[in-house]
Amino acid sequence: MTTPSPARARSLARLLCGRRARLRWVHLILGGALAMPYVLVGSVVVGPAMGATNLFGSVPMQFASFGVGLPLAAVTSLFPPTRPLEAGVVRWLCGVDEDRLAYGPARTKGEKGRTAAWFTLHLGLGGIVAGMSLAVPPFAAVLIVLPVFAGLRDSRLGLPAVFDQAWALALAPVAGAAMLVALAGCAAGCGALLARWAPALLGPSAEDRLAAAEARAADLAVRNRLARELHDSVGHALSAVMLQASAARRVLDTDREFAREALAAIEDTTRRTVGELDAVLGVLRDGDAPGTAPAPTLAADLDGLLRRTRAGGLRVTATVAADPAAVPPLISREAYRIVQEGLSNALRHAGDRAAVAVDIEVVDEHLRITVENPLGEAGAPRPGGGHGLRGIADRARLLGGVARAGAAEGTWRLQVRLPLKGSV
Repeated sequence: MTTPSPARARSLARLLCGRRARLRWVHLILGGALAMPYVLVGSVVVGPAMGATNLFGSVPMQFASFGVGLPLAAVTSLFPPTRPLEAGVVRWLCGVDEDRLAYGPARTKGEKGRTAAWFTLHLGLGGIVAGMSLAVPPFAAVLIVLPVFAGLRDSRLGLPAVFDQAWALALAPVAGAAMLVALAGCAAGCGALLARWAPALLGPSAEDRLAAAEARAADLAVRNRLARELHDSVGHALSAVMLQASAARRVLDTDREFAREALAAIEDTTRRTVGELDAVLGVLRDGDAPGTAPAPTLAADLDGLLRRTRAGGLRVTATVAADPAAVPPLISREAYRIVQEGLSNALRHAGDRAAVAVDIEVVDEHLRITVENPLGEAGAPRPGGGHGLRGIADRARLLGGVARAGAAEGTWRLQVRLPLKGSV
């Protein structure tokens, strides 16, 4: 099924005179304007060499000056601002996607060579289209109105003698309109050619793509780390506060001392969590490097973590056979989060009166963390563990350690080994 003629005509009109074609035409006109100083410099060379006194009266001399000026344009394109400026103009006027262009100065020989080729091509095609845009429309307008204004044939416009004949005079408007269409087609074709070649000549090099990929990977690593921090900190706090509040409500009338301790633990937990949340959000706002957000460590807050957990009714037994102060800071921080997540799992799944055993020791230059608790009232093993266990596995893997979790004989066991050798 063929496209109706009116639709094809509209499609052709958009191709030649649509918004994108007009913007690309403007881009070519700017190239022609940039080419003028180089043409003038070329005329200074061509004039004395050819013995000409009126270069602008000779078309061959103008083309010769243009040809001499383009190599000069290629040399000046080596200045650092050229590629960023050209890329910005190409993005807005030629409709090239932003991620297909490079906006930094050309550094390597290959980048400088491609920039020089682009600048020369832009000025060369722009000079030709700009010259046609100045010369063709007035001449085409004269041809279109020539049959109406017969006096134009006798003026000093330099019209060919053929227009004295009736058939040529009748075809003059058609020739004028065809010249305008040809001009629009030439501008649209040159604009499309520049838009097609722009990514190859002004686009990022392999080194730029690699650097961008590394930057994206680093940003993703930061976001993943912050997501783990928020999950472990806020998730544990919400679980602890929920159980502490529940325990306080149940014994409010019978054990006021325990209720006061639970409320004090809620206050302490929320205060610390708000501080950690503010630190993590500060990293997001300021774009700090990974790990700059302050986080608690075994040496700084293990006792406080156990105390706040017990305040919710969970019976926690801790055996610490390692000196928390001797553990490297990075390992100590990650180990704290692992213990925190293990206790959070116990709070959520084992019940608020369950007995939890935490064991921290050094075995074969590894820090071994074990958290055990009952499976809960249903007595059934839990499914995969969700984001918490995945986060523990990620923390251990990034430090070169291993993490295992599973159910056996009615007990859920989490065991993590973190290497101490070579840690800072």
